[in-house]
Amino acid sequence: MKLLLTLLIIALSANATSFSKSKKILLKKIYPDNQNTFYCNNPYEIKIIKGKEKTLIIQDEQYYSPRKEFYKSGKPNTRATRVEWEHVMPAHNFGKHLQCWKDGGRKACRKDKTFKTMEADMHNLVPAIGEVNGDRSNYRYGANKVSIGQYGKCEVQVNFKDKRAYVKDDIKGDIARIYFYMSDKYNIRLSKQERKMMEAWNKLDPISEWERIKNKRV
Repeated sequence: MKLLLTLLIIALSANATSFSKSKKILLKKIYPDNQNTFYCNNPYEIKIIKGKEKTLIIQDEQYYSPRKEFYKSGKPNTRATRVEWEHVMPAHNFGKHLQCWKDGGRKACRKDKTFKTMEADMHNLVPAIGEVNGDRSNYRYGANKVSIGQYGKCEVQVNFKDKRAYVKDDIKGDIARIYFYMSDKYNIRLSKQERKMMEAWNKLDPISEWERIKNKRV
């Protein structure tokens, strides 16, 4: 409990009622003056293409290079150019204890109020490059140091064999505090190993000014 008292993110928050609404609020009201992706710090912008609004990264190799430039079909990998809103604690982690998830996974939980509330919680959502979001999937974070190169100069690594994602030090505290928030608010159990790692990350990377701003806006 002492650790929780040191956290910036509080358990009571005003969130949207759906994941789709949360994404719109985050883009327009929470992140308008901090348009950089979470893992790669890659700047992004909103563009109108063929009458539709798209959130696209500003392509620059100093931040990120695609792991795969093309799909197997030969078409360009569009997820490597767009921004998606990623659940830091994956939906699988916060949904698997619900009956709807046991009945049929995320699809079966679409009408479950508890799941929808957790899915829409903006404290747990960050902007990520689509390819990185897709590769990370529902993998847990790992304690290993990042081996840079999988996504160019972006300091993130996905180990597909071990189903782990490794990240840079200056976002580890953000991740830890989000995990503790989700665990505390929704009674989600963290393993002893995971909790120990998150406690270490919380100390390693103190609360940043942006975390304070985002929390206040949410």
